[in-house]
Amino acid sequence: MADFAFNIVKGRAVELFNRVDANDPAASALYVIPVQVSAVTDATIKDFDDFAAIIAGGVTERSANGWNRKTLTDTDIAFGAPDDVNDRYPIDFADQTWTPTSGTDTVSDLIVCYASVASPTNAQLLPISQHDFIITPDGSLVTCTVNDFYWAT
Repeated sequence: MADFAFNIVKGRAVELFNRVDANDPAASALYVIPVQVSAVTDATIKDFDDFAAIIAGGVTERSANGWNRKTLTDTDIAFGAPDDVNDRYPIDFADQTWTPTSGTDTVSDLIVCYASVASPTNAQLLPISQHDFIITPDGSLVTCTVNDFYWAT
């Protein structure tokens, strides 16, 4: 589950996930973005309303030396069902992999964003959740397993 949900999407994450799965609109997608947070606190980051603000706030996106954004479309996800036993609505996506090569490109977190347009700018990426993902690259394959990346409760 997410370490935290961004304030801008609280109550909407399941809807946005469903929109990607339903191709509504056709260009909608989720983006899994590796970042280095450094000294920016979770309390500060969760108030940012788009990925451009996150970057401007001091977070560094990792996009070289084997790191890249992962784009998830309707074919990469499956919309689940409410978990009535535990009174929640879990949503999930498949494991993601990278082969980062540089020890200087450490990653501290993954941020999951939503966009309704193809090739979104950072300002068009709506942040959904942030997950601890502490990696110091050494050239080995890195797999991200995020079980139930978000729970609506």
